[in-house]
Formats: sequence, C-alpha cells, structure tokens
Amino acid sequence: MTTTTCCPTAHTDTQFVQDFMEKATTRNPHEPEFLQAVHEVVSSLEGVMEKRPQYVSGNILQRIVEPERVLQFRVPWVDDAGEVHVNRGYRIEFNSAIGPYKGGLRFHPTVNLSILKFLGFEQVFKNSLTTLPMGGGKGGADFNPKGRSDGEVMRFCQSFMAELYRHIGPDTDVPAGDIGVGGREIGYMFGQYKKITNTFAGVLTGRGLEWGGSLIRPEATGYGCVYFASEMLATRGETLEGKTCLVSGSVNVAQYTVEKINDLGGKVVTLSDSGGWIYDGDGIDEGKLAWVMDLKNNRRGRISEYADQFPSAEFHSRDDSLSHNPLWAVNADCAFPSATQNEINEMDASNMLRNGVYVVSEGANMPSTADAQDAFVNAGILYGPAKAANAGGVAVSGLEMAQASQRLFWTREEVDAKLQQIMKSIHSQCVHASAEFGCQGNYVDGANIAGFIKVADAMMAQGIV
Repeated sequence: MTTTTCCPTAHTDTQFVQDFMEKATTRNPHEPEFLQAVHEVVSSLEGVMEKRPQYVSGNILQRIVEPERVLQFRVPWVDDAGEVHVNRGYRIEFNSAIGPYKGGLRFHPTVNLSILKFLGFEQVFKNSLTTLPMGGGKGGADFNPKGRSDGEVMRFCQSFMAELYRHIGPDTDVPAGDIGVGGREIGYMFGQYKKITNTFAGVLTGRGLEWGGSLIRPEATGYGCVYFASEMLATRGETLEGKTCLVSGSVNVAQYTVEKINDLGGKVVTLSDSGGWIYDGDGIDEGKLAWVMDLKNNRRGRISEYADQFPSAEFHSRDDSLSHNPLWAVNADCAFPSATQNEINEMDASNMLRNGVYVVSEGANMPSTADAQDAFVNAGILYGPAKAANAGGVAVSGLEMAQASQRLFWTREEVDAKLQQIMKSIHSQCVHASAEFGCQGNYVDGANIAGFIKVADAMMAQGIV
C-alpha cells in the first residue's frame, strides 16, 4: 500500500494550530461542530501561511472563519388541528468572495447555529473546489417534516420564506435542499418567493424540471461521490468493478450512490436509517434499489422493511449502547458514508481498516470524526473528504443556476458529462495542492489548501470588506 506523506494531524497540533483554535474557541463557545470543521481546515494551512505571508498580514484566517452575516428569525405556523407552533429559522451567509452565497437548507430538530456554521464553513471551500463562481452559505430550521401532512409542511415553508425572501436572490444568495428539504419543500418555498416578489428567478435550486430545475440534480451528490472514488482508484490503476461497498443512509445521497456503484460494476451490501441497518450479501441490485426508492421517497417507510421483502437480507436494530456502528465492521473494499455528520468514530475507522476497506468517499457532510479522519490518513488509504467527494450536489446546483440565468435546458448527458469533469477537476486540484505543500496523497490537506487559496486570493483582491 502506498505510504502517504502527511501534514500534521489532529493528534500533533503545532503551536500555530493551538494558538488559532484557542482564539476560535473563545469566540465560538458551545459550537463543537463548527470548531471541528475549523480545526480540520486550519490544521492543513500552516505551510500555506508560511509560503504566502500576505495572508498573515491580511489576517485572512481570522476573517474567513467569521461569517459575513448570521440571520435568525422566528417561523410561526399552524398545524392541521389549528395549534400554533413556533420554530427557529436561520441563514448563515458565510463568504461571498467568489460568488453569491450558495448552500442548502436543512429542516431537522437538531439544527442550531453550530451545525449550520460548520456546514456553511465547509460549503465555502467545497464551492471553491467546484471551479464555479459560488460563495458559501447554509440555513434551515429546527422543524421536523417527518410525520407532518403536506398541508402542514406547506404552511411551514410559506412562513419560513416570508422572512427569508428578503435576504436571498439569484445574485445574492441561492439556497438549495439538504436533510429534510426535498422537492416538495423546495416547491412550496419557491411558490411563496414567487408570490411575494412577483418574479420567476433562479433563487432556489433543486426545483422541478417543469419549473426551472436541472436534470441530474437529484442524483448529483451520490453520482459525484462515486465519480470521486473512481478518480482515486484510477491513481492505483483500479476501478469499482467487482468491489464490495458499504453505504450508510437510505435516502437521496445513498440511493444515487448505490445506483452509480451498480452502473460501474460494484456491489453495495448495506443501507441504514435512524432505526438500524440492513446487510444484503447478494447485493442491492437495480430492482431492490427501485423498491428502496419507493419505500423512502413515496411510502416514507423504514429500512427494516427491506429485510421483510428480501430473504437475502438481515436487519440490525440501532443499539445506542454500543461504542461503534456495526455497519462499518462489515468486510468490504469501499465505504460511502451518506447519512449524517460524525457517523464514523475512531473505533468504526479501525474496524473498517481491519476488515479490508481501503477507499472511503464521503457523501454526507463531515461524516468522520477528527480521530477517524486521522486513522484514514495515517493508514494511507484512498480517503476522499466530504468537501471534495460530495461537491457534486452543489456543482450541479451551480449548473442549474447557469441554465436558469440563460433560460436554457441541458440534456441529461450534457449535465452528467459536466459533473464528471468537475469531479475530475476537484480530484486534480486536491492531488496538485497536496503535492505542492508537502502532503502528497493526503486528500484532506489537498482539498483544504486548494479550496482555501482560491477564496483567500479573492478576499485579498477585494480589500478589507
């Protein structure tokens, strides 16, 4: 196995990293997810700051970790029984140095400022890597659409947009979907935006094809994650053909990750949701995947039902008493974490490495803890961090923005070809940046460095703003 030359990891923080994180922690107390994301990026940048002292004199690091704007507002709405509810809505407009703010909206009970700041911060560098002119942002609400009727979701979305509309626009801030925000929610929000502003503008991406959307947008994050894994494998003269793959999650990203792995000759044997996970040693083929898509997208059922439908599968209930997730202990070649942040801890990473996994391509945002990341990097496996590997979703959102601006509609083949080229470019940027700064083969440092330099140069050019 190829040995990776690494920049300092989380376990060997330099004085530079310690000093910066001490200040960041003081300024952002009680925000662990955000501080984790900042630590990961800053740990990659000491060499960059030494080679480019203009970033130090311009205090770029301190400026780049501070959002340009943080919006918080109340969202009152009425349920089907006539009861009034109040949720919190947010939009973090993090950085607009290279383009309008771009990033998803998440509707989930766990949504808070720390999570949205982490997501927005990651989005800055992810969007930079796509080669498209997009800044970074994120938003959402602590509303849970699960179990709510279409009417309740519509009323919530309309109330949410009644405040958000004044802060967004096609040249200002272009939100998209995320966890809890799919085509239904995007539709309700776009309808409200259109009614309030009397404009049909490309202000939300992930729209339906009949009203300004793009082909491949639903598939883009999953497809892109697999394309990135393919690029990493190509550096060793390998492909996904015949590889056994682990996938977590069972909704959008996971579904299209499975679809593309199947297309490229791999075999997926796991899926999961909040109730547990399934193992199907025969593989989740095209027919089984279609059943999962109907289960999750239409019937909104639980993944446990898969084992009832297919005798080749077994279901394992979630066990919170365990210190690891048994899904990641299954023998496999490749892993595609596609559920949520910090779903892979150090023990999970150890189990994966022990059981043959040597390719990890992250479909979810920051699904690996810092210790898990260190384990992957230090083992020298092909490890694609989220800001690089899952950038396909926002990349096609950017392509949707371009189509909306030109009033054009590209074919599925055109969009897919552009997506593949973007993922190839992201991989190339990571490889070149890691080599230039002495971390060859380290995709974490490569992604952080390449994404940072583009934004930092733009900030320097635009002055102290």
